[in-house]
Amino acid sequence: MADQNMQAGEGDNKSDDSVATDAKTVSDEDAKLAEEYKDKANEFFKNKDYSQAVTFYTQAIDMNPTVAAYYGNRSFAYLRTECFGYALTDANKALKYDPKYIKAYYRRASANMALGKFKLALKDFETVKKVRPNDKDAKAKYTECNKIVMMNAFAKAIAVDDSKSIAETLDIANMAIEENYTGPCLEDGKVTLKFVESLLDTFRDQKKLHRKFAYQILLDVKNLFKEQPSLVDITVPPGKTFTVCGDIHGQYYDLLNIFKINGMPSESNPYLFNGDFVDRGSFSVECIFTLFSLKLLYPNHFFMARGNHESFTMNQMYGFEGEVKHKYTQKMAELFTEVFNWLPLCHCINEKILVMHGGLFKDETVTLDDIRKCDRNHQPPEQGVMCDLLWSDPQPQCGVSESKRGTGTQFGPDITKRFLQRNKLDYVIRSHEVKAQGYEVAHDGKCITVFSAPNYCDTMGNQGAFITLKGEDLTPKFTSFDAVPHPQMKPMQYASSLFGLF
Repeated sequence: MADQNMQAGEGDNKSDDSVATDAKTVSDEDAKLAEEYKDKANEFFKNKDYSQAVTFYTQAIDMNPTVAAYYGNRSFAYLRTECFGYALTDANKALKYDPKYIKAYYRRASANMALGKFKLALKDFETVKKVRPNDKDAKAKYTECNKIVMMNAFAKAIAVDDSKSIAETLDIANMAIEENYTGPCLEDGKVTLKFVESLLDTFRDQKKLHRKFAYQILLDVKNLFKEQPSLVDITVPPGKTFTVCGDIHGQYYDLLNIFKINGMPSESNPYLFNGDFVDRGSFSVECIFTLFSLKLLYPNHFFMARGNHESFTMNQMYGFEGEVKHKYTQKMAELFTEVFNWLPLCHCINEKILVMHGGLFKDETVTLDDIRKCDRNHQPPEQGVMCDLLWSDPQPQCGVSESKRGTGTQFGPDITKRFLQRNKLDYVIRSHEVKAQGYEVAHDGKCITVFSAPNYCDTMGNQGAFITLKGEDLTPKFTSFDAVPHPQMKPMQYASSLFGLF
């Protein structure tokens, strides 16, 4: 917002005077100590150490639990660590103690926007705009959010059940190829090894694939995914190696580095990419066409699973839709949504390892057969099997908890153990979370996280990693790697302007 205090990334520098401390339960000494914890938290926030900021804001709250600013500041820190569920809870708590605490409306709107709950976000932006009618930033945020709400309402209004899909409206045969086009060409309409090799070089040099071939790849890969079940079984024979990669998030040059380190995908070097191919990084188009081309080239040796970012709402907010519109067309962005709806939800390796993007389930009765029966040709729901597969995270304590993300669930080691026992599995591999070394082994070795986007968003400083397995024993081997240089294109280049909130 135009008001400097409302923009301050370091959080509030003093508690709101309108928030009264409960003198009966909070001593002057505790109130003073709470302020000291808050000041420490602000310093960590300034230095972008958001986890430590959360720790000290929490200590401030423990000392003095009725100060709205503490919750508001912690909400902001949670937003920066993508814990949107926690951010939403804290914003609500801040408003409980001070309904006039305007920053809390901003935090709550931010969390709801990140979760795709645009109508709820719009109500809070409207509140901010009414309180601060001369604030240009507040007005801009309201206008942008209202635009999304109106656009989504219009799209819903004109949609009819028997309407044609985007795929059915394309006339690829009559798309002309300009004489000056020198990029890769499909051979008889098909992806070949020569095409893939040329495509990698073309994208490396920041050139585009012609729209005619781009559309053809999308149509062909959609038809291929439609033939696959929601849970795909993979067999890795004895003596053979299989590679599992986690999130790529549009970091094309790091994707190339994986292939440099571990070899190009082939029938003798199979891969599984475990969701979140796009968004955040600003080379998502290059990543997804590379991966889709490899899927078409090696349909039985190259696998792709849906992540939570292979969805309309995430693509609308986190950059992929904007990137596709910038590099191609709105129609192609809509076609991507159709294709993503058909991505398999998870894979089972040698009947012993279940691989999904997010994690396990709030409902402990879920079996592999339930996953196989899951209807996936739609946007992810807010609960249930599909939601949990795409959104859930492990936690160190036993049981299940509400998700820090606001969607999915958090599951403990006991949940993992019982799921594996019921389904006769050895362990699970999932992605979805940044890890310092690119991977983490949790739940007594039974829940492994792999994340393959090093220095995530050019800010996190993490390594990426991939996992290799041998067919005879399926013992995971971890390879960590650092980020490589990329052209001067900042992450989130094509994201919604509302991301100024975060």
